[in-house]
Amino acid sequence: MNEELFEDIDETQSITQRYLGLSLFKFLTLVSLVLITGIYLGVLLYGTNSLEVLFGLQDYQEYLKDEIYRLKDENAELQREYFELKEISAQ
Repeated sequence: MNEELFEDIDETQSITQRYLGLSLFKFLTLVSLVLITGIYLGVLLYGTNSLEVLFGLQDYQEYLKDEIYRLKDENAELQREYFELKEISAQ
């Protein structure tokens, strides 16, 4: 029974042909393609020009816009106070 299973295996085939049905060249090409794609996606997601950096910059931009509005309000309040003090000192 066990001998019948092993009769179909051709000993001249490479390991990748026996177990994966691919030639060694195709297997290595596929592995290198997967590695290159993985490295590219890693750089895209976590590199210096990544989406993470983009989202961080967008958050920082929103923070700066809020800070501008806050400082404008504070400036208006201080100008109002200045002119009131100036008016009191002029009298």
